Amino acid sequence: MTPIDLAAAVAALALAVSLGLVAHELAHAAVLRAAGVAYRIDWFPGDETGVLGAGLRGRWAAVRPRATAETPAWVLRCSAVMPLALAAPLALVPLGAVPDPFAGEGLARFAAVGWMACALPSPQDFSVLWYADAAVAEATDPGPTDESPATRPQ
Repeated sequence: MTPIDLAAAVAALALAVSLGLVAHELAHAAVLRAAGVAYRIDWFPGDETGVLGAGLRGRWAAVRPRATAETPAWVLRCSAVMPLALAAPLALVPLGAVPDPFAGEGLARFAAVGWMACALPSPQDFSVLWYADAAVAEATDPGPTDESPATRPQ
């Protein structure tokens, strides 16, 4: 591999990961939108490091669902694992519907690896998958009151 080929491979990988990270978060949002659950997308979260620091850390976007008491836990679970759908194009390779990116010497194999890395659910996604019931229960909990001992009626 020549230095130019190596630089092109790194660029293809970086571009695929960048697009894949955004697609990963938009996959979460698509399920929430289809189910009618309110959510917020934070672009480049992590104000302490700025946009460049957030981008280098891989925090390009974050989807924050606003669960209510009426939110079914299965919606949160489906949203958590929806990025697995990003792997669908490679599932079509054996059928011949999509060309094999790993056949040959092109840059497509580097882009495919970067894209597939983004199809994996993150540890936070698995946390939502396993503890969706707790998130819904927390949304129904009124939380602590603002009454201090001095202002509470005696």
